[in-house]
This record gives sequence, C-alpha cells and structure tokens, in this order.
Amino acid sequence: MALRLITAGESHGPGLTCIVEGLPAGLALRAEDLDADMARRQLGHGRGGRMKIERDSAEVTSGVRHGHTLGGPIALRVANRDYANWEERMNPWPVEEEVPEVHLPRPGHADLVGAWKYKQSDVRNILERASARETAARVAGGALAKAFLRALGVEVRSHVVQIASVCAPASTASPASTEGRALGVEDFAEVDSSPVRCLDPAATRAMVAEINRLRKANESLGGVFEVQAFGVTPGLGSHVSWEERLDGRLAQAILSIQAMKGVSIGDAFTVAGVPGSEAHDEIFYDAKRGYYRETNRAGGLEGGMTNGEPLIVRGAMKPLPTLTKPLRSVDIATREPAEALRERTDSCTVPAAGVVGEAMVAFVLANAYREKFGGDHIDDVLASVRAYEERIGWRR
Repeated sequence: MALRLITAGESHGPGLTCIVEGLPAGLALRAEDLDADMARRQLGHGRGGRMKIERDSAEVTSGVRHGHTLGGPIALRVANRDYANWEERMNPWPVEEEVPEVHLPRPGHADLVGAWKYKQSDVRNILERASARETAARVAGGALAKAFLRALGVEVRSHVVQIASVCAPASTASPASTEGRALGVEDFAEVDSSPVRCLDPAATRAMVAEINRLRKANESLGGVFEVQAFGVTPGLGSHVSWEERLDGRLAQAILSIQAMKGVSIGDAFTVAGVPGSEAHDEIFYDAKRGYYRETNRAGGLEGGMTNGEPLIVRGAMKPLPTLTKPLRSVDIATREPAEALRERTDSCTVPAAGVVGEAMVAFVLANAYREKFGGDHIDDVLASVRAYEERIGWRR
C-alpha cells in the first residue's frame, strides 16, 4: 500500500488543493495541528508583503469525519486571500477587460523554459504554477503525514543552519548544536521563536543582520535548512532496487521544493573528504540498549534503509530569482533586451523552506511505513510495527 500526494492551484488563483490518498482509517486528526504548520510556513525574517495578506488555513473537504480519517482520499483546500486583488488576471473564465500578457522571463525561474515547453506567449501561465506558493498545499498534506508518524512515535523537526554566508556553529551531529551533542526533539521546542528558525542565538542575530544588509542592496538570499526525524523504525526502504532506496526518495522529495539546488544526508560532504575510519558509524551492543551507535555520520540511513538513528537531511536553497532590482532578460514578444519581471517578493524564505522540508520528509517516511506495514486501520498499522520491532529487538 502506497501513499499518494497531489497538489493543484496557482499562486494568485482562487486557492490551492491537496489530495492525500492511502492513510489508514481511524487516525486522529486535529484542525489546529494542520493550521499550526500552515502558519509556520509563513514565518521568517525576510518575508514579503504577501504574508501580510494570507492567513493560511487548511479546510478539510473530504476523507475525515468527527476528527478521524475514514480510509479514503483526504482533500484539503487552502484559500488564496490575495485572489481578490487578482480576480481579473487569474479568473478561470474569460473576462471582459483585456489582461496584458507578461513577456519578461526571470533568470533562474521556470518562466522561459516553461513557455517553450507548453507553447505559451504569456509567462504568467507558467510562473503561477511554478511559484513556491504551491508549497502551502504540500505543507497541508505533510501535516497529515506528520499526524500519522506521530501516532507511530516519530517526530519530524527542522531548523536553519545557514543563510547566505552566515553559518550556525558546527557540532558532532548537527551544525546548530552548541553543546557538542546530538540534538533531540526537545531542542526544537523554541525554534519557531527565532526570526530565522535557527537554534543558535548568536547565529540568529548574524543571519538577521545579513538579511537586512542584502535586502537594502536589493538582493535575495539562499541558505541551508536541516530536517531531523526521531524515532524512525529501522528497515524502511530497501537495498534491493534503486527506486526503493530511501535516500534516493528523500533526495528527490527535497529537490522537488522550489529553489532547491542541493541535498545531503548526514555528514555527506564532510565524509567525502576524510578516511574511511572517520566516515562510518561503529556498531555497539548493550543488553539494555540493544544495538546502538556513538556517532551518526550516515544520517540514519545505510544501504538505502533507515538504521534506527535519527534521520538527518539537509536542503540547499538558491537565492530567489525574483529581485527588486531585476536582472537582465529578453522580452519574448519582441526579443529585445529588457529587465526581468518584477513582482512583490520575499528576500529570504529559507526558514519557511525548512517547514516545507519537514512536510516532504514526513511524506516520504509515511509512505515507507505504509509500504512496509500496510493496515486498513491505524490499530492494524501499530500492531504490525510493534511486532516487527519486537522481532528485530529494536528499542526506542
């Protein structure tokens, strides 16, 4: 049994839709949990005026009754409040007034290639769907996946480890832990109170200053976020075929997020430059603890499978391609030199991207649990997971 997530909608259209298929019946849901993640996606120093308009909320239109899943597809709707300002330009049906086409593709965006591919003269027909506004629907669907994982004892968290040239301090397991120890779920309790969702106070201040400095210079900023998943059962994914390797699925999920250009698992780029004796996580056994590791350089994945350690995935985000001082481009109608399209934009969305990363990691993990353990009701899933964990002797 597999989990499926599909989104629909445009940035300034009437709204966004997310459909999640494959969750078991009987899973308890709370509306406030869905809306909490929707609000978290709008956080972060460096956001633009759009976030002052939108107050995202996920409306459940099918698949849930009285707070529990029914086993069928769950449909979620996220309204675009800004549609009121765009109704003529983005109306699904013809309008009386003439709507000017947009002919100014942005370097680094889907505008030009999308217009070629889909035979469009108006790049708005491309950019509206390519926009990162689509991730609001993914976060809504990801909240369902997180509720499912939470029922299985798995928690997914994220934090920012770099914005532009400013990096949080490094440690053995995570670059934002200043105590020299692996992070735990409890370390993320106040992460959203940071204006950049960074766990280190000094780095937070430096990141905010960097955003302010570059925003005044009409620049956008990229960075790196990290997602960690705690309590993940060993053996999700498989080594037997390339498409079942969980690290491959996670990489695709992270890189599917708009503006992502890189992904790493564990200490990937660090271990690439050290000898093998310093790259791998030695295995130990204790009668009380069972099998355990003292390091987690592999980021919780070995041979395409989870190994029981916290899952650690990072995404590298490029600076946003919509700039307040536009880059050079070409008018696709006249083929004359021109400045790229300038629209209302954010200067930095790395903190929000971390929340989207949580949603995508949660979906991949939830899908892996569904594939391995099946179950039509959440109680069936829990029983299957417990039986497997008892068989392998894994202890949380």
